[in-house]
Amino acid sequence: MVDRLKNRDELITLRKNLVAQHKDGNKKLISLCSGSGCGAYGTASVYESLMAELKKAGLSDQVEVRLTGCHGFCEKGPIMVIHPEGIFYPQVKPDKIPEIVEMTLKNGEIVEKFLFKDPVSKKKIVHEKDIPFYKLQKRVIFGRNQMIDPTNVLHYIGEEGYMGLEKALFEMEPQQIIQEIKGAGLRGRGGGGFPTGIKWASCAKHDGDRFVICNADEGDPGAYMDRSLLEGNPHSIIEGMLIAAVAMQSHNGFVYVRHEYPLAVKNLNIALKSAREIGLLGKNILGSGFDFDIKVSRGGGSFVCGESTALMASLEGKPGRPRAKYVHTVEKGFRESPSSLNNVETYANVPHIINNGAEWYASMGTEGSKGTKIFSLVGNVVNTGLVEVPMGTNLRTIIYDIGGGIPKKKKFKAVQSGGPSGGCIPEQFLDVPVDFDELVKIGSMMGSGGMIVMDQDTCMVDVARYFLDFLKEESCGQCNPCREGIKQMLDVLTRICAGEGKEGDIELLEELGAMVQKFSLCGLGTSSPNPVLTTLMYFRHEYEAHIRDKKCPAGVCKPLFHYEIVDGTCTGCGLCARKCPQDAITGAKKETHVLDQDKCIKCGICYDACKFNAIAIR
Repeated sequence: MVDRLKNRDELITLRKNLVAQHKDGNKKLISLCSGSGCGAYGTASVYESLMAELKKAGLSDQVEVRLTGCHGFCEKGPIMVIHPEGIFYPQVKPDKIPEIVEMTLKNGEIVEKFLFKDPVSKKKIVHEKDIPFYKLQKRVIFGRNQMIDPTNVLHYIGEEGYMGLEKALFEMEPQQIIQEIKGAGLRGRGGGGFPTGIKWASCAKHDGDRFVICNADEGDPGAYMDRSLLEGNPHSIIEGMLIAAVAMQSHNGFVYVRHEYPLAVKNLNIALKSAREIGLLGKNILGSGFDFDIKVSRGGGSFVCGESTALMASLEGKPGRPRAKYVHTVEKGFRESPSSLNNVETYANVPHIINNGAEWYASMGTEGSKGTKIFSLVGNVVNTGLVEVPMGTNLRTIIYDIGGGIPKKKKFKAVQSGGPSGGCIPEQFLDVPVDFDELVKIGSMMGSGGMIVMDQDTCMVDVARYFLDFLKEESCGQCNPCREGIKQMLDVLTRICAGEGKEGDIELLEELGAMVQKFSLCGLGTSSPNPVLTTLMYFRHEYEAHIRDKKCPAGVCKPLFHYEIVDGTCTGCGLCARKCPQDAITGAKKETHVLDQDKCIKCGICYDACKFNAIAIR
């Protein structure tokens, strides 16, 4: 760690020295992903093996190894990238390290068998930039993740870190900063999409001790954008909050982090401590006379605490329950003081806007939705991970060109966007541009950026039931429409999935959904019917099949289907019999097998295992 920086000139000098060191052409840099995903795959053992092999080969002084944040391509972790060439080795294990060190680092040769193989072209790809998953992205916010050790503030400074803070502190008036954010068209990335500049301006005009708060309580199933940013580049969020504080003349900040994000909390606390020690947080920042500090508060595990008023109540030590919005938090928020709340990704955008200008930022995206957006692409898609694209990129590009399409040549059925309260979008809208306004037009929403892809084997009635079950559990129960309405809708869906649906249930769901949307107190309630209403809009025939025909077309709702082995198609290979956990399948070799319906538990293992499509859903 360097000494405390007393002024702007010392920071500029430090950055120049760090950039010069980084440009040393005689030294290679290995970026090894250590985010939660790759960490679970075994990054720690890969790192130990790598350091030992480098020492053994006498390359310790010639190669720098950085344990970085998430690279985004979570499907292929642990990921290693060797710079400056950008050589990409996916799914690295300790037993691969000796060959990589010997061949690539020592002799400059590529280990072809360890390279990424494109599932579409079947070609091996050497460089990260040429992999379709990365090639079609625009990684404005997420790009630094793979170059920075999140526990080392010098890495961030060496990558143009805190340049935006310098400019905000020494070259701009608070009102100029707000105008720049307004001109950029930055909208909140937490789900609501409210214009950030307008929020800051509203907070700045109210008297009192203003608070700058970061919402990192990311609770959507399948979403982990904020977690990966906090784990991999916490200083970008700190810098964004600092610039916001200068703009609103605030001296106190909070980051409210989901309790289930231990690595994010750890790296954030390390980053805050480093920023204080180096003079970028606390009293008299860079000799400017401006004071600002940030505290971390861990969430209580409640999904509804992602809502602004509930979050602030939780920060105060009260139960995390929303309140009516007739008094806005920018006027009376945390401790009845003016408070500006934005999410992690919103703050990460701010330094880029101040550095590069509003016009640069506004050149990306659509008329009403500027910049890029990080999406969590999960579910039935070949390439799962975090995808950053300009606003307005269509769903087809995200799912097929970047995501690689649907596995096992199955058909696309729907994508659920916007978290558990988002809508399910069918194939006919794959060419719709993804932004705040266009998604609302088709019954869905941007949300925080989660995308769950579903294939032909997904039951849309069951999907609606699943998300409503989640929302019922997460409702704070404060208002009747949400508490009782969601429960009643869930009861109807549960009956339908159990084969007990009746005429009038569809109309009842529509009526209940409209009531919950109209009269609930907060956003959780008003958006909770979306999964039901959009599946009713686009997949009504599945509801009708469940109710009238007592059939589940996708073969998911167990009371409504059974598996059969098709005579004449079965080759008698015996694979299904060997896989069956109940020994329900019998038959001689090379003869059609038989499935005992009394023993079958409808687990679907035989259906997935059969290579000849000899098992049918009836």
